Amino acid sequence: MGCKTLDLAGAISLKLNNNTHFLRCSPKPFLAFVGSIRSRRHPNGSPSTLLTFRPHKSPPSFSLRAQSATVAPVERVVVLVIGGGGREHALCYALKRSPSCDTVFCAPGNPGISTSGDATCISDLDISDSSAVISFCRKWGVGLVVVGPEAPLVAGLVNDLLKVGIHAFGPSSEAAALEGSKNFMKSLCDKYGIPTAKYQTFTDPSAAKQYIQEQGVPVVVKADGLAAGKGVIVAMTLNEAFDAVDSMLVKGSFGSAGCRVIVEEYLEGEEASFFAMVDGENAIPLESAQDHKRVGDGDMGPNTGGMGAYSPAPILTKELEDLVMKSIIYPTVKGMSAEGRKFVGVLYAGLMIEKKSGLPKLIEYNVRFGDPECQVLMVRLESDLAQVLLAACRGQLSEVSLNWSAGSAMVVVMASKGYPGSYEKGSVIRNLDEAEAVTPSVKVFHAGTALDLDGNFIAAGGRVLGVTAKGIDLKEARDRAYQGVEEINWPGGFYRCDIGWRALPLPQKQFASRVRQKVLETSSKTNVFELYNSEEVEANVGTRL
Repeated sequence: MGCKTLDLAGAISLKLNNNTHFLRCSPKPFLAFVGSIRSRRHPNGSPSTLLTFRPHKSPPSFSLRAQSATVAPVERVVVLVIGGGGREHALCYALKRSPSCDTVFCAPGNPGISTSGDATCISDLDISDSSAVISFCRKWGVGLVVVGPEAPLVAGLVNDLLKVGIHAFGPSSEAAALEGSKNFMKSLCDKYGIPTAKYQTFTDPSAAKQYIQEQGVPVVVKADGLAAGKGVIVAMTLNEAFDAVDSMLVKGSFGSAGCRVIVEEYLEGEEASFFAMVDGENAIPLESAQDHKRVGDGDMGPNTGGMGAYSPAPILTKELEDLVMKSIIYPTVKGMSAEGRKFVGVLYAGLMIEKKSGLPKLIEYNVRFGDPECQVLMVRLESDLAQVLLAACRGQLSEVSLNWSAGSAMVVVMASKGYPGSYEKGSVIRNLDEAEAVTPSVKVFHAGTALDLDGNFIAAGGRVLGVTAKGIDLKEARDRAYQGVEEINWPGGFYRCDIGWRALPLPQKQFASRVRQKVLETSSKTNVFELYNSEEVEANVGTRL
């Protein structure tokens, strides 16, 4: 909610200082407001006092509550979010709801973030230029920078911010190597006994192919560096594995990210996403979430950055969460500290829960909030995110407990036709307001949108929208999310029909008929991507045409 001007006529009581107070007004309706006084100076140099009120989320009260003089006031903060995707939109949304957050900036942001009012977007701020970011923070009194994408983290933006005394949530470039180099991550696992798949690292394609032949298929081939979520090939045949090696080491398809490859044991089981907040020494788990990496229904087709997610994830039981913290997260935090690379930020562990043993193994680390999981987590978070992130920056997570809404949340990603391969940009997207009007629990996060000359939203990326909804359970969240999706008019996009199927399977007849209908639509118009055998209907992607 935005700030409101308040007519004090009829106020029953008013007592204002620099602390937060509650004001009840009369006559009806009774409204509760959170107020603060801040001194500002006009451009002409004259001082002024700014009285700001924001509607408070709690139900109205019939009594005036003032913060006790013995309790330290909550620190207020201006936040800058770095990035412009769906993850950053979700973070802005959560920070905007944080009671202690005065202002949220996002650089570069996107039109969906700015038009929703979730943040003020600074599209012309060069986030690759640390000096420009620092100058902006000093000019606007930014007290916390939240770095969303991995590239600025690996490049050392956090290092530069910390040097000048600006709190920055995210790892240093040294600690970001956990994601920036899969070989580093694997070596850390070896050294500190963290369970992961067996592997070898190669720069010579012949040696890599020989190892693959010795190990047999299926096998996983990974680019060592950052490849925008696309540098992982699950090869089911020797030819596929050899082609992956040649693509990375010979043809240079992933540039410098693929100049070294990891050939890894194929693990059979169920993937899960595990998130932990880390302050360098302490770690606390976030709520569970699980995403769908494959582009097609039934988890078939090429890997993507994520086609949808849900929270909580039933596979991550409390017992399994405790085991992951004990065997994977804590050893990583301690190991990074021992290596002189103290980690501050979010550890996003991609796990495989092995089919045979039921035990978790670490597939890979991301060093920031995952997307689309971040979207379902942020709509469920009830704690003051700004204060939680500041506590992490200060090494005070041991004093923090997180509150989450009951029930479930789900996000369905809408992507441009052709994704994760080549896709066209510029197709018009309509009825986004109608999607959010289906129910108050639906929120559309923008990941890859722009505005055309007529002010219409258009697709400007592969993954474009995240239609997110909450419900009392996963079924209600799923129904609401898909209701929102169906309201959106976007001929250039597609989505999966079965998000959450592992936790809440669709009836087989319903599932098959929906996919067959999508196949018929696709066959009569434009292919989304290469369709699979029509008898294996679960392999075909859902699409809105």
